[in-house]
Amino acid sequence: MGKSKTAKFLALDLGAESGRAMIGSFDGELLRLEEIHRFSNGAVQVLDSLHWDVLYLWKEIKQSLALAAQTCGDSLISIGLDTWGLDFGLLAADDTLLCNPYHYRDSRTNGMMEVAFQHLPRSEIYEWTGIQFMQLNSLYQLLAMVQSETPILRMAKVFLMMPDLFNFWLTGRKVNEFTDATTTQCYDPRAGDWAWELLEKLGIPTQIFQEIVPPGTVIDSLLASVAEETGCPQIPVVAPGTHDTASAVAAVPTTDSDYIYLSSGTWSLMGVEIDKPLITSESLANNFTNEGGVNNTFRLLKNIMGLWLVQECRREWARRGTTYSYDELSQMAAQAPAFVSLIVPGDSRFLAPGDMPTRIQDFCRDTNQPVPETNGAIVRCALESLALEYRWVAERLQDMLGRPLPRIHIVGGGSRNRLLNQFTADCTGRRVIAGPAEATAIGNVLVQALAMGYIPSLAEGRTIVRKSFEVAVFEPRDTSAWDEAYERYLKLRPEFG
Repeated sequence: MGKSKTAKFLALDLGAESGRAMIGSFDGELLRLEEIHRFSNGAVQVLDSLHWDVLYLWKEIKQSLALAAQTCGDSLISIGLDTWGLDFGLLAADDTLLCNPYHYRDSRTNGMMEVAFQHLPRSEIYEWTGIQFMQLNSLYQLLAMVQSETPILRMAKVFLMMPDLFNFWLTGRKVNEFTDATTTQCYDPRAGDWAWELLEKLGIPTQIFQEIVPPGTVIDSLLASVAEETGCPQIPVVAPGTHDTASAVAAVPTTDSDYIYLSSGTWSLMGVEIDKPLITSESLANNFTNEGGVNNTFRLLKNIMGLWLVQECRREWARRGTTYSYDELSQMAAQAPAFVSLIVPGDSRFLAPGDMPTRIQDFCRDTNQPVPETNGAIVRCALESLALEYRWVAERLQDMLGRPLPRIHIVGGGSRNRLLNQFTADCTGRRVIAGPAEATAIGNVLVQALAMGYIPSLAEGRTIVRKSFEVAVFEPRDTSAWDEAYERYLKLRPEFG
């Protein structure tokens, strides 16, 4: 395919709250993004279980292809898709999807880490995988299926993470992409393959796992049947960093390594890029994770309960009859008194969907703090507590790496939250560079452009991002009040990993 003056790439970015189709247009110097489709996403409860509505998402993906074909015509070069991590689909021998994929917040993983530790010491699991212990991990989802003796697992022939499943439906090829595979806690980053012995010791069938391919792989061309249905040409489907955080980090607009990235959205993922995994007693004690990155890197990071806290408050208040925009919530929080009460975002009570305002109030009551009564006070409590957790993570990162990390690059939708950005700068004492907000889609496009030969390197791609998108800078102000709040936070935190 000849290279047109302006090449266009379709980035399909599915997050835990919404999905979007973005056209990335690259003229050889600057990259521009255009949103052509957006759709909602979220958990669907069936009896006592939480699932993803996978066929609805597939319908919206095909709608995105149709709109991209109408918008771009022959200038559309390739397609790339990314999603959240952890969740997966299981296929039968005839490629039938055996059940609706479970949502990582489903309760079936309750107690599964403790079951795993009865078979293997925590330290041994970490030594194999280098992954943060969270009951959401694919490893414990699979172990829950082993424990319940579900016939679905016995019938399964193929394990595909969510982006792998959609890529299979797009191309007909079954592979597991590296960045998403590493989120499972089923992958051995030292061996560069699935953690076969770990899986066997936990009774998880190993034959279901597929070939692992690196980001930037051209999986195949779009299936003729999908092309005919959508009107989209049979162009290549590229695996970007199919884990959305891997794509977001690829778009961090920086030229050096002396920074911390913070991919801010439903989750806050905070860490650094390194050349090889850091699996030590210290990283285990701090419960840090080593997830795969783009360009032969690993992402040493901490998964933090992020703006989910505010999203669930907003959803609950809407259910009670009052709908707020996120800007309105930030304004209310800014007007509320500072440092009245704090929560620990990692408390398991905040994990599941539900009445988040009451849970925040209950945490404060249970820890003998004043109970925030107004909606603004509740949101301020959540945002201040997130900033304090960011400081804890930043300090651990600096200690483990043994070098200063004076900047924090915040990317993703949360980079629009100016109040939290300023809290982060003030609390950590670091300069914060916020943006681009659509980093995941941008990183997705960059890897496609790299795979298709439109840019020579990821470093050049990041230079293009710096030239193409504006960022906002937040300088730290007086931190003394934050220092006092941090001492209070440290006293609350010890029991939470």
